[in-house]
Amino acid sequence: MWTSHCSQHGADPYSLTHVSHGLIFYSVLAWLRPRWGFEWRLCIAIAIAAAWEVLENSPLVIERYRAATMSLEYLGDSIGNALGDIAACGVGFYLARWLGLAWSAAAFAASELILLALMRDNLTLNVLMLIYPVEGIKEWQSAGHG
Repeated sequence: MWTSHCSQHGADPYSLTHVSHGLIFYSVLAWLRPRWGFEWRLCIAIAIAAAWEVLENSPLVIERYRAATMSLEYLGDSIGNALGDIAACGVGFYLARWLGLAWSAAAFAASELILLALMRDNLTLNVLMLIYPVEGIKEWQSAGHG
């Protein structure tokens, strides 16, 4: 969410975090609902991803991002970006099915480290800063984008 333009395209650097959503949803739903077929669990994952996109683009969450994170210019996602994020979640869900639990965990960890190195942000920091902002992290992230 470096600039107001970052979330205006079908994909952006944060698309990888949405792939991670799919990895997580696959594992959690397989654990919670092992008897449900793959298709039902996929539908639930996509519904959760879509609900998050609606919430993420609400004035309340947009203002929270702008006040609590390094995303001072964040204006919300374009419709194309929101649809891309939902599709990325689906890709992650399919990827988790193909990789299995251990490799999915490894893929998640790798994506978190890559995003941390490239943009000083990742899914873990994004969630942390949205829920419980840490000023030192915000300063460190902002210093990398100045």
